[in-house]
Amino acid sequence: MSQPRPENPCPHRGDAELRQALEKAGCRFTRQRSAVFDYLRSVESHPTAEQVYSAVRHELPNISLATVYKALETLVDARLAAKLSDADGPARYDCRSDAHYHVRCLETGQVRDLPIPYDADLLNKLDPRVLDTLRQLGFHVTGHRLELIGRFE
Repeated sequence: MSQPRPENPCPHRGDAELRQALEKAGCRFTRQRSAVFDYLRSVESHPTAEQVYSAVRHELPNISLATVYKALETLVDARLAAKLSDADGPARYDCRSDAHYHVRCLETGQVRDLPIPYDADLLNKLDPRVLDTLRQLGFHVTGHRLELIGRFE
């Protein structure tokens, strides 16, 4: 179950700001998209589409699961949210746009933000040979994502 965020790291966007961001991405503003985005901003654990649907139905009783999926994909396409895919379970959604790390619980599938600063030099600190090898392969690293996997006790 998603818990309220003590401090919301997602940028606050009122309806006017959300409308502008969606339109800039070539998408229409709808109250369904607004409700989905507001819910994403309000939770600490990155919810699944089904969890978003369950929560948003309280505000919009006639919303369908398909509409929630479409709203989430629109927010991802507009770069207002990120889709965190997992081969072993449903995708989860995150509205933080800053670089940050995640932890994923193998038992529940829950994903949370890891409360440490992002380190752009982390790969060099782990093993400088990684970047050297990638350069030799002609691959230019522009960033990295880190997800630690385990169990909450």
